[in-house]
Amino acid sequence: MSNAKRGGRGGGSVRVFLTAAAALVLVITGLGWHSVDQLVSSIERIGDLGLGGGKDGAVDILMVGIDARTDAHGNPLSDDERAMLHAGDEVGLNTDTIILIRVPNDGRSATAISIPRDSYVDIPGLGMGKINSAYGVTKLAKQQKLLDQGESAKQADQESSQAGRQALIKSVANLTGITVDHYAEVGLLGFVLLTDAVGGVDVCLNNAVYEPMSGADFPAGRQRLDGAQALSFVRQRHELPRGDLDRIVRQQVYMAQLVHQVLSAKTLTSPSRLQDLSNAVGRTIVLDEDWDVLKFLSQLQDLSGGKVEFETIPVQDLNGWTDDGESVVRVDPAAVQKYVAETIGGGGEDDAHAETNGVDPSTVTVDVYNASGVGGMAGSVAQALQGKGFRTGTVDNWIGGPIQSTRVLTGDAKNAKARAVAQALGGVPVLAESGLPEGSVRVVLAGDYSGPGSAPATTMDFSSSSTMTPVPPAPPIDAGQNGPKCVN
Repeated sequence: MSNAKRGGRGGGSVRVFLTAAAALVLVITGLGWHSVDQLVSSIERIGDLGLGGGKDGAVDILMVGIDARTDAHGNPLSDDERAMLHAGDEVGLNTDTIILIRVPNDGRSATAISIPRDSYVDIPGLGMGKINSAYGVTKLAKQQKLLDQGESAKQADQESSQAGRQALIKSVANLTGITVDHYAEVGLLGFVLLTDAVGGVDVCLNNAVYEPMSGADFPAGRQRLDGAQALSFVRQRHELPRGDLDRIVRQQVYMAQLVHQVLSAKTLTSPSRLQDLSNAVGRTIVLDEDWDVLKFLSQLQDLSGGKVEFETIPVQDLNGWTDDGESVVRVDPAAVQKYVAETIGGGGEDDAHAETNGVDPSTVTVDVYNASGVGGMAGSVAQALQGKGFRTGTVDNWIGGPIQSTRVLTGDAKNAKARAVAQALGGVPVLAESGLPEGSVRVVLAGDYSGPGSAPATTMDFSSSSTMTPVPPAPPIDAGQNGPKCVN
């Protein structure tokens, strides 16, 4: 089923992470601390968001992109700016990019975890809904209530915006199990201004694309995009095989390439570009008032080698529907919390290491194929492998002919990584198959499989489970890579 029926234009995108990356470059490229202090002082600040205190050995940042037609100070965008963004005049309240970033205090690699905008979650005070609506729906309800009580329009807008942000922060915390320490928000204009400030960013497409709704019109191959083009690149979700999940991959490779490109090439040594960046930050960034940004930027210098990885939470059903006929992405909070904890290094590592005979699961990428006839089993088993620390590649139905018994296929039956996968799945046999690429590990599930991931999920009851489309997390995207990764 295509994601073409999903509502909303999806105006947000990767703009949120650019702020931290761009500010980091200011430090690394030698801009004086006085100038950085001036830049930081121009950022809009908000308080009383119910944030944590970073007491778990890391700084956890919620970065969101909001589909706004105003700047960070509430001023309407100009006619020229709206025309440049193809934004129109409608009011945008959805947070269409939601990324949880963990920066460990000890200098280890930072991890940015994307949350699909249509994830169907429990929103405090509202019940179940798409996570990208938590901000906007809460804000509108609170705003109307305050206006009815006689509050001024300005005061009602400020207080309701705060309530919307609080609802989003709580929704993310409930889904991931992570207490948010700091909050960063960027509007629609910010993405374009920040991208242009660094002189554009290289991307690579597997195939040419033309999709009028987002304005995406690009040839195949590597190319450099300016701000307006890049906005179209990261907004497109129609006509993509996995809809919003493929758009998230675009966001991640764009962010990874931006961080790598700027930090390695030092493209911000130009005074004029630094001034453009300063103007962009001042107009488009909102941060919580308790964030000591200068101290945080000093800490971020340890990430100058591109030590940032981009991940996406596991999805239980990419093409879910509610009883009211709303198209959503189903997620299992228990599975998400387990995945997030293991991704950021919290728990399960010792057990996984012992279970795999000393093989580090994070070094093993497994392809999982379903030959069982049981719908969704490949996705469930792939998710179980993810929970044990393995990476998954292709997850699909088997088309190689009848398979009577489950097996792990590899080029060499003595392959330690293949044996580790087999043991993690309960001791299935490892068989050598000629023609497989060196180091390849392929799981083929037959009707006899009863190991991890074989039982249906019990934490949430979906009546249409036989038609679910689970999507386990893909391998992480590394900001230290050479050149842009080619994507759909």
